Amino acid sequence: MTQKGFFSSFDDVWMLDGVRTPMVDYCGALGHISPTDMGIKAAREALARAGVPGEHIGSVITGNMAPGDFDQFFLPRHIGLYAGVPVEVPAIMVQRICGTGFELFRQAGEQIQSGACEAALVVGTESMTRNPICAFDHRTGFKLGAPVGFKDYMWEALKDPAAGINMIQTAENLAKKYGITREEVDQFASDSFAKAVAAQQSGFHAGEIVSVITEKFELAGYKPRGIKLQGKVTEVNADTHARISPVEVLAKLKPVYEGGVQTGGNSAALVDAAAAVVVASGNYAKNWAQTQGKPTMARVVAAAAVGVPPEIMGIGPAPAIRLLLARTGLTLADIGRFEINEAQGAQTLSVGRELGLDMSRLNVNGGAIALGHPLATTGVRLTLTLARELQRSGLRYGISSACVGGGQGIALLIENTAAA
Repeated sequence: MTQKGFFSSFDDVWMLDGVRTPMVDYCGALGHISPTDMGIKAAREALARAGVPGEHIGSVITGNMAPGDFDQFFLPRHIGLYAGVPVEVPAIMVQRICGTGFELFRQAGEQIQSGACEAALVVGTESMTRNPICAFDHRTGFKLGAPVGFKDYMWEALKDPAAGINMIQTAENLAKKYGITREEVDQFASDSFAKAVAAQQSGFHAGEIVSVITEKFELAGYKPRGIKLQGKVTEVNADTHARISPVEVLAKLKPVYEGGVQTGGNSAALVDAAAAVVVASGNYAKNWAQTQGKPTMARVVAAAAVGVPPEIMGIGPAPAIRLLLARTGLTLADIGRFEINEAQGAQTLSVGRELGLDMSRLNVNGGAIALGHPLATTGVRLTLTLARELQRSGLRYGISSACVGGGQGIALLIENTAAA
């Protein structure tokens, strides 16, 4: 029986260049910045690094999950306009929870392949800090003695009411299903931290980061926007969560649930960040490469999205990757590098076991446990990192992937054609 799910393949779609902001800890130096303005910053820099004029962009495709301010409805439009994209070019917001960033590439590929545009700007942006404390049931007023239902949007959004469990509990379900121990999860987390620190020290991560400073974003005829860093901070230029984390230290942390394997140290970090990539058609990319005198980052080959049971949502990357490989005719052995979002350590280890994955090819520059998981930004960040890693290592194929709350998985296949 054919596996169900979405599969999209692209004959001639390319990543030109991209960039991300630093990923900064929750309530840190980026905590006061609107996700719109983080997105504008990443978008402007992606266009600048690619050397692509804003007027060449035919579609703006953005992702943002939690509203970081009252003008979130306008986020896609404002990112495009303040990045210099023509006023006639439309913009859209995409939502696939933790898979949103990958979905941006899938939709860009379909738009480009259909001829809707020659070049698209994809931007994922997320402020975990600015997740609101909110209420949805007071429009009709406050009744005497009734509970006042203001709750933490971020914490409440982790719970899937269909399954009656939260995302951490889904990882605990997988740990039981695959026989994964607390010691294994802590070791995986420690390794993620070590790889991230090594990538920082080598300068690898710096190659995809744009520094964030206090600045204005002007748009002729409209009100300026901008970024204002707080206090004495004048520049943010590096990820903040990565640090050497020995297993012995991680082992001392209390599990979120008694007897469980997941802790604050072996789950994805909460961070604020944005990332952007310019995606283009083969014709545009060919002319671009000649003009810029540099190669494209990667070819976007295919994307797959699937559904899985909500109570084990974290296994989603496994069937998504299987569908991707089955439809492209590739095998696991053909894939030189994997970037799979580390939502929780047990969840990522479960995917590895289900696929029989060579873990030495996975998240070689650290993952979300060490660097962070800013929801809609993550897929763009992982794919950008993957493209750069394929170039550095001289490997041909890479897959970026994530599980999705509610029970989904999504995966993206890219190719370093220089290694073909």
